Amino acid sequence: MTTTPSLDGAPPIPRQRPTLPAGIAMAGAAITFTSLYLAAGALTPLLVLYREQWDFPASLLTLAFAAYAVGFLVALLTAGSLSDHIGRRPVLIGALVVQLVSNLLFLAASDVGWVIAGRIVQGLATGAGTTAFTAAIVEVAPANRKRLATILGSVGLTGGLGAGALLTGLAIQLTAGANTIVFVVLTIMTILGMIVVALSPETVQRPGNGQRPGKGQRPGNGQRPGNGQGSEGVLRSLIPRVAVPPAARAEFAAAAPVIAAVWMLAGLSGGLAPSMVRSVFQLDSGLLNGVSGFIAPAVSAVVGLAFARIDPRRAMTIGTYASIIGAAGIIGGVFAGSLAVMFVGQAIAGIGFGAAFTAALRLIFPLAAAHQRAAVVAGIYVVSYVAFGVPIVIAGWLTDVIGLVPSVTGYTALTILLALVSLVAQVRVARRAFRAG
Repeated sequence: MTTTPSLDGAPPIPRQRPTLPAGIAMAGAAITFTSLYLAAGALTPLLVLYREQWDFPASLLTLAFAAYAVGFLVALLTAGSLSDHIGRRPVLIGALVVQLVSNLLFLAASDVGWVIAGRIVQGLATGAGTTAFTAAIVEVAPANRKRLATILGSVGLTGGLGAGALLTGLAIQLTAGANTIVFVVLTIMTILGMIVVALSPETVQRPGNGQRPGKGQRPGNGQRPGNGQGSEGVLRSLIPRVAVPPAARAEFAAAAPVIAAVWMLAGLSGGLAPSMVRSVFQLDSGLLNGVSGFIAPAVSAVVGLAFARIDPRRAMTIGTYASIIGAAGIIGGVFAGSLAVMFVGQAIAGIGFGAAFTAALRLIFPLAAAHQRAAVVAGIYVVSYVAFGVPIVIAGWLTDVIGLVPSVTGYTALTILLALVSLVAQVRVARRAFRAG
């Protein structure tokens, strides 16, 4: 940024750098955000390919899948609100640089150790970028497209996961160098995303951040009003805060089991289902591996939008029942030797995810004050990603010990039990609310 001297002796007026039009900035940010989840979804069928090439046990396959959750949680809990203090652009460009490193790790991978390292770095990038991107997409959007921007931010996450799995599965089916093709394309998308972010307007304005100081302000004091003083506010933002206020605890406790259940089913779809296509159903197809990772997130993206106008208590009930039916369908397909039945089960589980998780947010959020919501979000994501990562690693270890089918049977049975616990708790919370009203 350059400055233009002032003729009256006042401080120089910053010359605004060129920025993208609002509509292009919104679209570019949405595509770049989606690319983070395209990369995460791409590993779903690629892990099966890696296992064929390097012959490692199922426990390492699920560890490589779940390592993403570790990086994601660490970044989300520490850097989730950082962009509120230092601006969206620095956080987004930093996240994309880390994403670029993960892409290069996958391109250079020669064994499963490289893949595990890449997944952790990938999780760090996605965790750091998710909150900043979802805010920035809406903030840079034209005034008449704010609702569209919100939808793009919502669909980019689960839609990106599903599309990444499907497109990568197609690449495995049609080409001999799927890993190289996928991560070269994703690297190009990441670099283009950096350019888009650099040319987009900064939506978190602080005195001294490209603004001419107002009367009574000192230029360059680095303060965002009400958001902490300088480096002190930044350091405070890096301290993880996980808390549920008393007013929201009953609702949180009732929702937590089904949140865990639907995220466990998401972990099953991404971590074990693709390998089941070959080991259980005896089908050697990269495309079917990709489809097995595509169905649940794609359905959940559509359902999450469709259920936005439905009463959250009703949506929670529907989602809980759907997760139970979906889990039963998955294991039913395994025992029946029918991949089609398993796919139907995954689709129904996707309905459960989209309905129950969206409803949980809508039920819990209004019960927390504005200054408490970040800590509540952190609590929800801790439950989500612990359920997404830890059980699938245990299932992978059990697969090496007792076999895949018994391991998946116990896994799905646990998700059904959690959903039933949540169903009972939801009834109690609803009754208590009815009596209080």
